[in-house]
Amino acid sequence: MRIQLTQRADADELLGRSPLALLVGMLLDQQVPMEWAFTGPQTISERLGHDLTAEEIASYDPEAFAALLAQKPAVHRYPKSMAARVQQLAAYLVARYDGKAELIWADAADGQELLKRLLALPGYGKQKAQIFLALLGKQLGVRPPGWREAAGAYGEEESYRSVADVVDADSLARVRAYKQAAKQAAKAE
Repeated sequence: MRIQLTQRADADELLGRSPLALLVGMLLDQQVPMEWAFTGPQTISERLGHDLTAEEIASYDPEAFAALLAQKPAVHRYPKSMAARVQQLAAYLVARYDGKAELIWADAADGQELLKRLLALPGYGKQKAQIFLALLGKQLGVRPPGWREAAGAYGEEESYRSVADVVDADSLARVRAYKQAAKQAAKAE
């Protein structure tokens, strides 16, 4: 399937062909609009002059990498802290998966094992890991046995709860509406 998370052809194309870019986009998806977060890997790639590699990001000078993310327009609302998180993620991938993000899910025996691997990633808590697992299953066909159960509510068909359900502008609007309703319900409590 074609990825359409940012509604920007160049950024979505990178997310669709680069597992590292997709992992980085998911990492950046906090405290900023989803499209901004998932456009981040394309912005970083443009500034580097080529596609992302875990080895390069992990070995980049931390201050220089933070400055790269802070250039206008900034990659994230908090470019310095997110630059450090992206570098931590890249270093983990180099140490554990030979720098290849796709090895995280390539041979996972089942959904629980894949969830455990995602939870071990720097910057990935339970919710982020479950959403990413749902994204892999729903949009990339990565479906080890029990993946929906491991993804929790995010694995439900046509739930429109998260980025895992965004495939076009209409589904993006439905996810936004769901999130707004959830925020209003939380405020009411």
